Amino acid sequence: MENIHISGSHDGYFVPTVDFNYQNGVCEISGESFLEETNVFYAPLINWIREYTQTGLPLTFNCKLTYFNTSSTKSLLDIFKIIKKYDSDGGKVTVNWYYDNEDLDLEEAIQDYISDTGLKINMKTF
Repeated sequence: MENIHISGSHDGYFVPTVDFNYQNGVCEISGESFLEETNVFYAPLINWIREYTQTGLPLTFNCKLTYFNTSSTKSLLDIFKIIKKYDSDGGKVTVNWYYDNEDLDLEEAIQDYISDTGLKINMKTF
């Protein structure tokens, strides 16, 4: 299984930085996610998470997104549903979301993901 690394950019659209590491089981996405073809960008990430959860290895998912558009919301929800299923099936899972505690909209969005998936997301402030 290959690692995924994508350097974030702000060229026209906002592409998040992605670092999914098979060797240590740590997946991180950070920055801002405002893309034209969100599903095209996130499809390999969703597939990677799906494949990784078949290994039975521990998974840590760190989210440091400070902004994401509506279409990114759906892709993130798909990722969290896969992680929740893995957790429910006995996989060792840790999900952390780092955010600015003054960003009430982002805090509410994180709470919505928790409510929608039942996944335990550790909310950590910068």
